[in-house]
Amino acid sequence: MIINDDNFNNVIESGKPVVIDFWATWCGPCRMVSPIIEELEQTYGDRAIVGKADVEEATELTAQFGVRNIPTVVFIKDGKVVDKVVGAAGKDVFETKLKAIL
Repeated sequence: MIINDDNFNNVIESGKPVVIDFWATWCGPCRMVSPIIEELEQTYGDRAIVGKADVEEATELTAQFGVRNIPTVVFIKDGKVVDKVVGAAGKDVFETKLKAIL
């Protein structure tokens, strides 16, 4: 799912836990994380919203979350950031953090 400045409030209002991958097309490490995020979306999409926010398009959202380095993956539960991963990591890291907010 693409998460941006326009749909973010609807995403949060869903009541589901949310995982947002902040990325950019020119970012090498982002390309390593992207397939992992897509896999998590397929696996956990019925229980959580897992999506991507392009930092060059979702500028308000990027600023709101204070994203300075990418990739940054933010984990949100009940509308609040409860965890974050900055930089590339393995699937097990992201999956463990996602399971913790389900």
